[in-house]
Amino acid sequence: MSSNRVVLIVVDGLRYDTACTHMGYMQHLVEREAAARYEVCSEVPSLSRPLYETILTGTPPIIHGVTSNMNVRLSNQTSLFHLAKSSGKTTAAAAYYWVSELYNHAPFRLFEDRIQLDTKLPIENGLFYFEDHYPDSHVFAEAAWLMDHKQPDFLYIHPMNVDDDGHKFTANSKEYRNRVLAVDSILSLFIPKCLAQGYEVIITADHGMTSDGNHGGNTVEDRHVPMFVLSKQVRAGIHKGVVSQLEVAPLVCRLLDIEPSEEMVPLLLEGVRSLKEA
Repeated sequence: MSSNRVVLIVVDGLRYDTACTHMGYMQHLVEREAAARYEVCSEVPSLSRPLYETILTGTPPIIHGVTSNMNVRLSNQTSLFHLAKSSGKTTAAAAYYWVSELYNHAPFRLFEDRIQLDTKLPIENGLFYFEDHYPDSHVFAEAAWLMDHKQPDFLYIHPMNVDDDGHKFTANSKEYRNRVLAVDSILSLFIPKCLAQGYEVIITADHGMTSDGNHGGNTVEDRHVPMFVLSKQVRAGIHKGVVSQLEVAPLVCRLLDIEPSEEMVPLLLEGVRSLKEA
């Protein structure tokens, strides 16, 4: 039986291969049939702001128009936040300020927009940071506060340190790999909390990271990211093949039990059970 409450975690800059080799807790969940693992190919350009919009609206850049990190404006699409709210559900986010600029207010106002608790906005309960080195541990602590005090039906969490260390030291560095180990350790504490409160959980990434310490291109290192799903509606284990990033948004809709937008692709993800099976 689905809880119809979802936590979506987007670990910025997390490569698929590094997730497989260095996220021991997540692999434990896969091996013990508590989680599903997919290999996801991102849209291009494999840049952060365009792919935040793709993940949260289920549309590619050619449709949503956010084709650069320099596109500072509100989204013109129907996001998961909008869909959840229109279905009577509550929303929250602990995320980088670009997410606020896409769905709540653009441009971001440094002093006014750090904390946004306004039920009239698409993200009703938002705690937004604005420095790439802002500790992941703090982001998850703020997400835990939102979970405990606001009890959102849809909670979006977006830590940045993996991407930050990738840019500083490249994806081939011990610093990048150790940062992936660190976020896995945080997840080993945070995911049980989510499950105890009745949430289903998706962990994915916007894009990868190259040996040059960047991303934006068309290589496997740029584009291939993981997706882990903890839900009784999704069969556990490793799913073969590569799936489109456009599948993330309709999957969230399925787990929330809300109608996807007309712009979203059909949910064709292998391992998703029918509602009767779930």
